[in-house]
Amino acid sequence: MESKSFFLFFIELTAAALMMRLADGWIHRLYEEGRAVLSFPDAVGDRGQWRKPLLLLIYFGSLWFLSPSFQLPAGMYLVLAAFFLGLATVTDFEQYVIFDRVLMPFALCGLLAAVHLGAPLADRLLAAAAGGAAFLLLAVLTKGGIGGGDVKLVAALGLWLGSDRLLMVVTVGLVAGGAAALLLLLTKKKERRSFFAYGPYFALAALWLLLTGGIAAAP
Repeated sequence: MESKSFFLFFIELTAAALMMRLADGWIHRLYEEGRAVLSFPDAVGDRGQWRKPLLLLIYFGSLWFLSPSFQLPAGMYLVLAAFFLGLATVTDFEQYVIFDRVLMPFALCGLLAAVHLGAPLADRLLAAAAGGAAFLLLAVLTKGGIGGGDVKLVAALGLWLGSDRLLMVVTVGLVAGGAAALLLLLTKKKERRSFFAYGPYFALAALWLLLTGGIAAAP
């Protein structure tokens, strides 16, 4: 039993390391080709010093959680979700940007997963449309406090989660992100007009719900 557990741990860690390397390489290319949209183009190295440990933690944690009940094809969709949400989390933390080249395949995978696994498709499409529209309005009202990447991320998450669970993610993300922003203001690490990264809070909350509830949960 101990040798089997160690072998499983080794497999999970190796897979997570491979995912981390793939994600890190993709981020490098995104930054090089999209330098104009970076918030801190001259501080890529400094702001990315925790990238690999954070990615490894997200991917290994996801694989470790999934392994006891891993089944195809749902398990592979969840691994893909973890991969893309890890990417979105890191780029938003580092540069306050979530790239369309990450969100588009993530959304497509969510739609494919919903169809393949028998999730209520109408509810997923409604969640994507309503969530995207609500956050677009919020982005206008906050004058950039909520960015375009957040709008697209929430819309994509609707395809993965459905209406009820998307509402949970939005609530948790706004509360957690607001608390983090308040803490940064109180410690004077940010100013009132500074931008904050809300995307990671939505992404990590969504990942937790997917890992604990699966993809085809009822609306």
